[in-house]
Amino acid sequence: MPKPPVSTSAYWKFQRRLARFNELVFRKTRGKVGGTFLGAPVLLLDHVGRRSGQSRTNPLIYLDDAPRLVVVASKGGTDTHPAWFHNLTAMETTEVELPGGERRRVRPRVAEGDERAVLWERLVAVYKPYATYATRTERQIPVVVLEPATA
Repeated sequence: MPKPPVSTSAYWKFQRRLARFNELVFRKTRGKVGGTFLGAPVLLLDHVGRRSGQSRTNPLIYLDDAPRLVVVASKGGTDTHPAWFHNLTAMETTEVELPGGERRRVRPRVAEGDERAVLWERLVAVYKPYATYATRTERQIPVVVLEPATA
């Protein structure tokens, strides 16, 4: 007898639990565990929910483009960006935590045009599943540049 399909809400609950577990392990080990995902480097992004006002943390694959960091808003659905992307772009500044416990204050902006194309290719080189995911969505996946925030 075939298994019933997993509901969308159950999937997202699982994703949130997995993200919380990754955050806990990452912070306890200062990124020694949870600091990579399938060989790609991972950072922790702190943000505030726009509706809830609650603090949230998401583990994200990143590209170190010193002094900037670059992330991609991949998961969210075929036609919507993920909630963390909307939360992040609504904030003037936030913090990220890199492996080793280094915290950086950053200012987000969305890359456009030629800059996006160059960064997208570099991100796909770091994490190849992004290219496959891009073929399954109807939206252009945003590339987010995290600039160092000035004091």
